Amino acid sequence: MQINGRHRLQDENFRKTDDNPTSGFRPGSVTRLVDGFGDIPDPARMPDKKNIPYRQIRATYDAETIRVYQAFSKEIGDSALRHQRFVSPPFSMTRMTWIKPSFLWMMYRAGWGFKDEGQVRILAIDISRAGFEWALTNSCISHFDPAYGLTMETWQKRLRRSCVRVQWDPERDLSFAPLPHRSLQMGLRGEAVRRYVEEWTVRIEDQTELAHTIHARLKDGQQAEASALLPVERVYEVAIPA
Repeated sequence: MQINGRHRLQDENFRKTDDNPTSGFRPGSVTRLVDGFGDIPDPARMPDKKNIPYRQIRATYDAETIRVYQAFSKEIGDSALRHQRFVSPPFSMTRMTWIKPSFLWMMYRAGWGFKDEGQVRILAIDISRAGFEWALTNSCISHFDPAYGLTMETWQKRLRRSCVRVQWDPERDLSFAPLPHRSLQMGLRGEAVRRYVEEWTVRIEDQTELAHTIHARLKDGQQAEASALLPVERVYEVAIPA
C-alpha cells in the first residue's frame, strides 16, 4: 500500500468527498501503529492534554485490534461474555448499536454501570482495526453541519445510504464534567452491525467490576487512586486506502 500522507482523525478528515457519498474521509493513507496493550505507551502518541484537538480519536489498541465500549442489560452482557460474540436474541441485529473508544465517555453514559438496568454490564469489545477503519471510511456525520461543505440535501442522502453514523460528543473527566475536546461515537446499523457481530469482534471482556471500583474510589475521595485505574488511551491513527 502506498503511503500518501499522514492524517489524524480530526475536523478536516470528516469533510466528505463527492466521489464517495458514504465516505467520511478524503483519500490518503497512514502507517499502522504496532504497540501492544501491554507495551510502555509511546509518549509521542499520548494525547497532549494542553493541546488536544477539538476532534481526535483516543483509544486502547494494539497492532491488530482496537477496544470499544458498550453497556448492556445483564442478559445481553452475560450472553456476549459467555459466547464471546453478540448473539441474537437477546442482542438486536435490527437496532442501531453505538460503540465508543473512550472509557470515560462510556462511564458518563452508563453512570459507572448504575444508571439503569439496561446498562449494568460494561463491556470492552476488542474489534479488528480493519473493521473499525471500514466503519470510519463508510461513515456519515450524524448531524448536519455546513462546516463540512455539504448541502442539507447531499448530507441527507448520505445519511440515508450510510450504515455507520459518526457523532462527536464532549469528552468527560472523572467527575463527568465536559471537556473542551470531543470524543468519538459510532452508530452501527444494517451491514455494519452484521460485520461487527460476525467478523470484527475478537474478544469481549467484562469491565463492570473496574467501573464499580473506580466509582467507589471517587466516592471515598481517592481521586488519584481512581485516575490510576483508568485504561491508557492513546491517539489513534488509521490506515486509509489510497
